[in-house]
Formats: sequence, structure tokens, C-alpha cells
Amino acid sequence: MIRRWLPAPHWPTVRARPRFDAGPLLLIAVVVASVVVFAGAVPPLIRATADSAVQDAVRQAGDDAAVRVYAGWEPDAGPNGGRVRDPYLAETVDDLGGMAEDELGPELAAMLRPPVTTVTSETLKITDGSVQRTFQLSYLGGGAASTGGGPAVTWIAGEAPQAVVPEWKNRIEVPYGGPPWPVQVGLSKADAEALGVRPGDRIPLEDQQRNQKHVEVSGIFEATDPDDPAWRLAPWLLRPVPGVDGVGSTRLAGLLSADSLPDARLAFEDDELDRVVWFGPDPGALGQESAARVAATVVALKSTSGSYAAYGGTLRWETRLDNVLRDVRTRIAAATAQASVLLIGVLTVAVLVLLLAVDLLVRRRAPALAAARQRGVALPDLGTELLVESAVLALGAAAVGLGLAAAVAPGVSLGWAAPVVLAAVVAGPVLGTLAAARATRGRRVLANRAARRWVRRTGELRRATLEAGLVAAAVAAFVALHQRGILPAVPAGAPIGPDAGQDDGLVLPASAPALGALAGALLLLRLLPVGTRLALRRSLRSRRPLVVFGTARAAATSARVLPLLLLVTAVALAAFTVTLQATVVQGLTAGAWRTVGADARLDVVSADADATAGVAQRIAAAPGVRQVVVAEVTDGDRITAESAVVAPRLIIVDAAAFRRLLATTPLPDGPELDRLAAPGSGPVPALVRSADGGLRPGMRLELRHRDGPAVPLAAVGTAPTVGDVDDLVIVDAAAVAAAGLPVVPNTVWAAGPGAARAVDDNAAAGDTAVRAEVLAQRRNAPLSLGLLRLGWVSAGMLLAMGLLGLALGAAASAPERWQTLTRLRTLGLRPVDARWVAAGELLPPVAVAAVAGPLFGVLLASQLPGPLALRRLTGQAADPALALPWWQFGLLCAALLVAAVSVLRIEFALRRRWRLGEVLRAGGG
Repeated sequence: MIRRWLPAPHWPTVRARPRFDAGPLLLIAVVVASVVVFAGAVPPLIRATADSAVQDAVRQAGDDAAVRVYAGWEPDAGPNGGRVRDPYLAETVDDLGGMAEDELGPELAAMLRPPVTTVTSETLKITDGSVQRTFQLSYLGGGAASTGGGPAVTWIAGEAPQAVVPEWKNRIEVPYGGPPWPVQVGLSKADAEALGVRPGDRIPLEDQQRNQKHVEVSGIFEATDPDDPAWRLAPWLLRPVPGVDGVGSTRLAGLLSADSLPDARLAFEDDELDRVVWFGPDPGALGQESAARVAATVVALKSTSGSYAAYGGTLRWETRLDNVLRDVRTRIAAATAQASVLLIGVLTVAVLVLLLAVDLLVRRRAPALAAARQRGVALPDLGTELLVESAVLALGAAAVGLGLAAAVAPGVSLGWAAPVVLAAVVAGPVLGTLAAARATRGRRVLANRAARRWVRRTGELRRATLEAGLVAAAVAAFVALHQRGILPAVPAGAPIGPDAGQDDGLVLPASAPALGALAGALLLLRLLPVGTRLALRRSLRSRRPLVVFGTARAAATSARVLPLLLLVTAVALAAFTVTLQATVVQGLTAGAWRTVGADARLDVVSADADATAGVAQRIAAAPGVRQVVVAEVTDGDRITAESAVVAPRLIIVDAAAFRRLLATTPLPDGPELDRLAAPGSGPVPALVRSADGGLRPGMRLELRHRDGPAVPLAAVGTAPTVGDVDDLVIVDAAAVAAAGLPVVPNTVWAAGPGAARAVDDNAAAGDTAVRAEVLAQRRNAPLSLGLLRLGWVSAGMLLAMGLLGLALGAAASAPERWQTLTRLRTLGLRPVDARWVAAGELLPPVAVAAVAGPLFGVLLASQLPGPLALRRLTGQAADPALALPWWQFGLLCAALLVAAVSVLRIEFALRRRWRLGEVLRAGGG
């Protein structure tokens, strides 16, 4: 006998066998290709979304993302003990930009725009009776539209700022302690109108020590290109900007020229005038991978930066670009991990679908495989034939899927598609070889009852071992997820993405929802046969044979593992996905309500109480506005709390009206606002909120508001959440006024369907914040929009694969079911009764999946908002509350029931012409 060491497949059979099973093989190929498209395209799309998120974060950060280089002033002491005016100071300042650019690394320099050099004074107070307005002197060197060292302007009145001394005295020495040195500045048209000044007028200004400043208006200008990047460094040069120096304040500025900059140097002390080089980041040049390297470079620059150089010898680097990039990389890591959860869920259900489809294919081929074994085909040869067939099919379908993925995404990912392709390659040969071996093994039925019981219990023990292993894996995944969270622990500079996440311990915690759904399905698999057997016992007492027949068929098919496992897992993961989607959307909505405080908000520029009242009246009179509340909202007011001094946000508002406003919004009601009624005497009652516990109910406080008298406060309760701040104090306007402190409202909240339009119509009075626009901006942010879209696609694929599993399970049991039904028809069962019997067999597993699937999904979602770091996506301080999309659960259940009814109708249409001889033939079906 010749012993063969290698399998010898029969190649004509390999080529011929697929022609007889083209339908199931085509179905397997479609499933593989569809899942490969999804798994191959999602990771590159996530990386592209991450790049967009980095760019969007840098744009939103504004000046916080700019790299700033500070340098001290060279000494200007003169020989007579005074200060010498330097007429070439502007050139010296502009040279600082080139010196700073030389110290940038080549990679960081490629990510930054050309430098803009600025000289800015400290913030001054405008002393015209409106202490809420501030002023600053600014010099801009460089700019895109200028060839003379600054952004180009057109003088519509007066002239550019000039030196206050003639040229022959341009190096004059000024004694210390002399009168304020005069400085000329130019004003934009908007700033000049806000101040009510013209060329030649003096602006009443004083510094923090109440020292007067002599600042004259030389002319009024308009920017030639308002979009020049230089203006973004000091937008108050073009128009009044509220809120820069705290809520309730408005900043204006005067433009210095190269001629007037030396005079500004004499008008301020060294520490009152900053010269800075600004390198604005180029968002288009940044991406996820470059962000890590740029952040590391920036950190290195800051760590080697010198302290503030008194004589300009050492540059001091400051920026929050590394913090901005770190925050966005954290959000990207969270979004990537959340996407991995969805990917793993889809791949889990896809593998189950492939196993069920291969099982159906093997059932169809069982007679042919048994016949091949009886003809003498060896199992290795048969397994090799099936392996070649499945490999060609799976790899071909995967190639098509990867090609489609490359067409819709910027690249493809092979790692996430590998499990599905591997399952498609291996499942067919393994199940086919096992089926052929069982069909011809010739094992006799044991006559000993104890031996049969031992064999049965051995099989049950093997199944229990597998189930226990799966449950243990699910428990380990949930423990890992709750202990370490979903965020990958990546070092600075390491790549973040779905492909990177596979190697850093992310797979186990990200698999928790999928493993939990599988564990729940296994529990139902244990309970469903028990329930059907109990139902069968009760039905045997019934006088209705249809109940008996249907229950008997349901009990016979309830022990099949794959169909119910697939159906429950798919529905549970789909319900989990839509629940997370609804939770995220609700979190984004709640965050927008908290940020705005109502349907719309107007931060009034003017610090005039009458002006704010007039704006509020116009908004209240607009159609669709149901309620308007005015308040004074300020940041930076000092409050003494026991032995500490804090600076929370202060809201002075009509407490009763504010509570009515909160009652008309989804924001938490403020029942304790009723405790802010004006007291007859004693401290003013206040509601407080603090993140660190520095402000607590029961404390005695003292308020220093603006330059008014100290007002004693008594913290009588916890303040409701208002805005995106953690430290908050709310007092009643009438109580504060009774304590002798004037109230100047600067904020208008409006509620109602017409509030947004009414506030937009009054936008000239200040800055607007519309809740719908804030929500749209957050929902359309790259990460939020990308994850929401991925969630909807994942839920759709899970539902589609669940319905496909329902159809495959019905097709696998159809021959036995319809053979039984047709034989019953020969005994007098009517066609309509046969339909009821078939429905009794198919509907119980579907009903169980329709009820238990959403319950499992909600249970999984209720445990995971915190570990999944959803607050990183919604932008909330705390984890979002769980939202239950009942109508989407209803759609899932309805889809299952409609699919089950459709399967029954299709089966009746295909099998209603079975002949009696085919049914009664021995071995038929």
C-alpha cells in the first residue's frame, strides 16, 4: 500500500461542486464583501475624521493655539537718570520675529504661519463713568496685506499716529516721575463711535493704580483687509469686543504706528508693555500624527525657555497649543475606542451570520459529502477540497470588498477585516469535514441506558464548558472596562487609531458589549427549551390540535443554537447602539441648553442699564418670544469665603423671573431661587455652586462688585447650573439693590420659538448665542458627526444581519418543518391551519429576541456611559444621562415580526406545490 503524506484533492470535483450550491455560496460572498467594506473603510475614515478634529480644535482655540514668544525690553536709561526715546524701536521689535523663527524646528515651523510681532499695553480703564469698558494700546508688525510692517488700513478721518516730538528731538530723555507722556493712536470707526470721539480728542484712561494716561486720537481708520491674520490677535482694534476681560466688560483698543510706538514705550513702565511674537498654527498642515510630534516639540521649547528676560537676551516661549492638541488627542482616543466597540459588535454578528450560512450550506451538501466518503474519499482530501473552495470564495469576496472600501475611504484597513475572512475560510472546511465524518463513522447506538446517559452528559459538559468560558470572558471584559475605562493608555507621540488600538489592550474592554450580548443570548438558549417544553406539556391538555402541533415544532427547533444566538445578539447590539446614539444626542442637547441658558442669549456690549432694558423690551415684543429675563453676569468679582478669596461667576437676576425661565426649559429647575427674596436686614441671600467645595451652603461671604461697597452674603442653597462654569454665585437683583449696590444688566435670556430670530434681529447690541446654532455646531463637529454616522450605519448593519440570520435559520429548518406540515395535510390539516402551525414554530424565537434583545441592549448601555467616556464626545463635565429611544426599539421589534411573516409567506409560495409522493417517500425531504 502506498502511503500519501499530502492530501490529493479531486480537482474536477472542486470545480464542479460550487455550481450546485451557487446560491448559498453567493450569499456567503456577499456577506464577506459587505462586512469587509465596512471593516476596511471605517478605520481610514476615522483617521481622516481625527485629522479634521485636530484642525477644527486648532481653529476653535484661536489665540490659545498660537505660539507666543516674549522678550523683555532693552534698558532705556539715559546719562541723566531719565529714559531715552528710541526712534528705531519699531525696527528692533520687528527683528524679534526673525530671531524667534530661527529657534523653531523645521517641522514645527512648517506647521506655523509667518510671525506677527505685537506690542500691547496693559489693560486700562475708561474713566468716562463706564467702568465696565477697558482699553488697550496695540502695535502690529507684519501681516499678509502689508508691506510696511503691519496690516494695511485706510484713514477716513485724521491721519496715522505720529511722534509727539519733532525729528530733531526724537532721542529726547524724559525724567522718571514726570507728567504722563502723550501718545497718539488711531481708532477704528466702530471704536470711535462707541467712545464718541473724533481726531484730536483725548481718551480718558487710567491704569490699575489709577494713574492717568495721556492718549490722543490722531485719526479714524478702516481695515483694508479685515481677514488679515494680524487682526485676529487684537480684534478689539476693529470693533468693541465684549467679555474679554470678564463677562460684562467690553474691550476697545487704539492702533500704534511705527512713529508712535517709541512714545508708548515712554508712557508705560517695562512691565506694563509686552512685546510678543505670534506664530499662528496652520490648521491645514496639522493632522493626528503630526499633532503628537508638534506637541512634543512645543513642550521641549517651553521646557528650555528662559524666564522673563529683562534685557531681551533670552526668549520666553508660551503657548497652549500642546494643551489643545493633548485635549483633542484625548477626544480622538475616546472616539476611536468607541468606534472599536461598534466595529467589534458588527464583526461578532458577521461571524455568526457566516457560521449560520455555512451550516445551511453543509446541510444541503450532507448527502453528497456522505456519498463521497462512502466512495472512499479520505477526510484530508475532502477537507482540502472544501478549503480550496472556501479560500477562493472568501479571498475573492474580500478583494472586492477592499476595492470598494478603497473607493469610498482614503485607504483601507486589513486588520479589522481579517476575522471575517478567516471565519469564511475556515468554517466551511471544518463543518463540512465533521459532517462527512459523522455520516460515515458507523458508531452503533449504545444499548446500555447508563452509557447513553454518560454520552449525553459528556456532550452537555462540553457545551457548558464553552459557555462558561464565554461568560468568563464577558466578565473579564466588563471588569477591565470599568477598572481602566475605554481610553487607551498611549504615551505622548504615539499614534492613535483603530489599528493602533488592537495592540494596547483595548480589544478586551472594547469587546465587553459584544461579549455581554453573547452571554445574554446563551442564557436565553438555556431558558427557551425549558419554556417550550413547559408550553408543550400544557398544550397536550388542550383540545386544539393546532396548539399542540405548533408547540411541538417550536420545542423541536428551540434547541438549535446558532439561529437564536445570532438573532438575540444582533438585536441586543443594535439596541445598545441606538441607545448610545440617543444618549449622545441628548447629552449634546443638554450641553447646548446649559451653555446658552435659554433658547437664545444676548450679551449686551453697552454697560448702560437703560440700553439693556430697551433691548430686552424689543426682544420681548417680538413674535414667538414667551419670556425674557435680564441679568448682570460678571466674571472676576472677588468674593471672600471664610479665609479664602475666590472669583466665581456672579449672576444678579430677578430670582422669580429666572425660576420661571428655567421652568420653561429642559434645564434643572431652581426651587431654591425662592429663597433669594430681599431680606429686611442682614446679609443678602445667595445660591452658590463650586467644583472644589470652596463655596458651600451655610457659609458667610463678602462680595466686592466693581468698585462698589462690600456686600455681605449668606449662602442659603445650591445654585442651579448656568453656563459652562463650575464656580457660580446667584443673588437677587432687588436684594442687591437694597444693599446699596447698583445693578447694570448686560445679559438677556429669551425663551420661545421666536427667541432666536428676535435675538438675531438685535445682534448689533452685542454678541448672540442661539441654542440651536450651538447644538448644530457641536453635532456637526468632526468627531461627533463621524461617531453618530458610524452608529447609524452599525445599527443598520446589525439589524440587516439579524434579519438575514432569521431567514437563514428558517431556511435551515424548512425541509423538516414542511415535510411535517405536508404529512399533516394528508391527515386533513387545512392550508390556513398549516400556516398557523408554521407560525407557532417560527414566532417564539423571534418574539423572544424582539423582547429580550432591546432589554439586553439597554442593560449594556446603562452600565457603560462612564467607562465609554461619552462625556468626551458630548463635551459635558459629567457623564450624560441614559436616553431610551422607545420608537427605535419599536422599529426593531416590528422589523423582526414583519421579517418572520414574510419568511412564512415566501415559504408557502415556494412549497405549496409539493406532491404527495415526494412527501410520503421514505427518506423524502
